[in-house]
Amino acid sequence: MATRDYYEILGVERTIDAAGLKAAYRKLAMQHHPDRNGGSEESMAKFKEVSEAYGVLSDEQKRAAYDRFGHAGVGGGAGGGNPFGAGGAGFHDINDIFSQVFGDAFGDVFGGRAGGGRQNSGPRRGSDLRHDLEISLEQAYRGAEVEIAVPSTATCDACDGSGAKKGAKPATCTTCNGAGRVRQANGFFQMERTCPHCGGAGQRIAAADVCTGCHGHGQVRRTRNLSLKIPAGVDDGSRIRLSGEGDAGQRGGPRGDLYVFLSVKPHELFERDNLDLLVTVPVPMTTAALGGIVDAPCLTSEACDGKCRAAVEVPAGAQTGKTVRIKGKGMPHLNGRQRGDLVVELFVETPTELTARQKELLSELAASLGETQTPRNTSFTGKAKRFWADILGADQDKAGAA
Repeated sequence: MATRDYYEILGVERTIDAAGLKAAYRKLAMQHHPDRNGGSEESMAKFKEVSEAYGVLSDEQKRAAYDRFGHAGVGGGAGGGNPFGAGGAGFHDINDIFSQVFGDAFGDVFGGRAGGGRQNSGPRRGSDLRHDLEISLEQAYRGAEVEIAVPSTATCDACDGSGAKKGAKPATCTTCNGAGRVRQANGFFQMERTCPHCGGAGQRIAAADVCTGCHGHGQVRRTRNLSLKIPAGVDDGSRIRLSGEGDAGQRGGPRGDLYVFLSVKPHELFERDNLDLLVTVPVPMTTAALGGIVDAPCLTSEACDGKCRAAVEVPAGAQTGKTVRIKGKGMPHLNGRQRGDLVVELFVETPTELTARQKELLSELAASLGETQTPRNTSFTGKAKRFWADILGADQDKAGAA
């Protein structure tokens, strides 16, 4: 199957809309359909390739996952293969897509099913599901185990998925003879469509024998509570796959998968930059001038009752914006032992609500400092004086010219 970029296979831009995508697939599918090319293996491979690409990009959720993670985001991996994992959650053979694009009557427009696959009356894998979960930065840092409630379909207990009451059995549909599909000749074409009487199941249930629990569908809608393990180091947009936790399959088919997409809530103290954690810490003016130690909050792998802190050495003469890096206090790597750093940005605070004595002391300090001990202010003052001198000189030149 396809290993190339799906957009490249269909010859479209990544910004294309659904209608343009469908038109591109329709053109290529007609061009490469094996029954139009003598049943050659090359045309069959090309037809499957474009069908796989369309199967992913035509599904809004799968397209979003593919745009973010590439082939790995839809279960194909670097080596290609079925983009929906084992069993194919989005379509069960290529003919399903062909029917979707060209209409159900053209599911076998050239005679013979496009995928050479099974009838609709056989077991079918359940649909994949998506669940969005918001977690805290602490949970992303330490890892967590949480309970999630996921609405999904389940096999009806009353009828074990048959759709018929206990003791009753569905009868073979006499219209399609159990095939689930009917064919109709129309000149050159042989058209195949889903059986209108059994809906593709190949069997029909008498009205008096319909299960009252699921009304003949064989499935019911339920909310299931699942335990989800979140590994330490996950980032915003990470995806966790729970195999076999999607919708129930039909007619004895396996369940689909559940994909949990994580988003990390903004934190009131920290910002994340890849594996580094950034935090701004206020520093008293005196500590900034003399140097000293301040405490910075940090995260740890264990609960610490509000005492999660790291000592930060403030160099004498530190200015606002100065950063201090503490090794190994950042986020853990998702698949390794590496950890990022805690990057502490200092914010020098000026004291407020001074007493008369404090003001007097600060005045004495200011008088004793002079300009040499405030290098940035000295540099700024020099530049400002030159700026004003240039303006004043320009004004005088204009006055003299007048």
